[in-house]
Amino acid sequence: MTELGNRLKEARLAKNLSLDDLQSMTKIQKRYLVGIEEGNYSSMPGNFYVRAFIKQYAESLGLNPEEIFETYKNEIPASHNEEIPQQISRVKTHKTISENSTRVLDVMPKVLIAVFVIGIAGLLYYFLSRHSSDISNQSLNKDHAQVKVMTNEKVKANNNGTDSQTNSQKTAESPKKQETAPPPAETAKQEISVVQAAGRNTTYSVKNADKFVVKVVSKGSSWISIKDSTGKSIYQGTLTAGSADSQTADLTSDRMAVIRIGNAADTDIFVNDQKLQYAIPVTQSVQDITIQYVPKS
Repeated sequence: MTELGNRLKEARLAKNLSLDDLQSMTKIQKRYLVGIEEGNYSSMPGNFYVRAFIKQYAESLGLNPEEIFETYKNEIPASHNEEIPQQISRVKTHKTISENSTRVLDVMPKVLIAVFVIGIAGLLYYFLSRHSSDISNQSLNKDHAQVKVMTNEKVKANNNGTDSQTNSQKTAESPKKQETAPPPAETAKQEISVVQAAGRNTTYSVKNADKFVVKVVSKGSSWISIKDSTGKSIYQGTLTAGSADSQTADLTSDRMAVIRIGNAADTDIFVNDQKLQYAIPVTQSVQDITIQYVPKS
């Protein structure tokens, strides 16, 4: 067993994690994890995967991968030689993209001409349809006006005697304006803001809330630790996918939650049913999160 393997294994055992737990957290096969601890890299697909697996192993235990690579650079194989085929592949891909772009440019003028012709035909159809519709409406309006004049002459004599009475009734029966109630005052919404974010540590502040209930849900497999402001452990263990294995803590009276996450990409945190947005990208899989509750005054 190498010095690097000894250090990683000791860090894993210090967190009370088995190889099965680490396999669930990192998605790395158990036989590769054993190979890392024993310094046996021959079973792995290549040097690139060796370095990638060691980096993910270290991050899951809260270790600094850069410090690990620098300290044990003589034990960890380099991956420079494997990058050459990737560079050649990029050149071929770029060439393929250029050829495809040239074909698109050749076809583009024909497409634009077709769109232009269709647009002109559509405009002509629109104007012709509108013109014929206007002619029909004008003819109908003339006939309607003639009928209306004849009807008004017959009704005018009957309406002369009742106009004054109708007007007085309308004045007396005019409805009163309804009084409108003022709109209800809006209730202040819960506000979650980032106080500080550095490295893997983030501090949040929760305001305008009547309670402080924290819920942690895993979408895959993640090691979780929840403590209150005094450092008392509320929960510590591995969560798997499914609401049945989520953890909820009511810290309204304590006003602070300290949460450590072993796999941020597969973990959601809710404060009073409002999802917390990570200030540090989930590529930093291990994160320490402090949530401060400021009750309403």
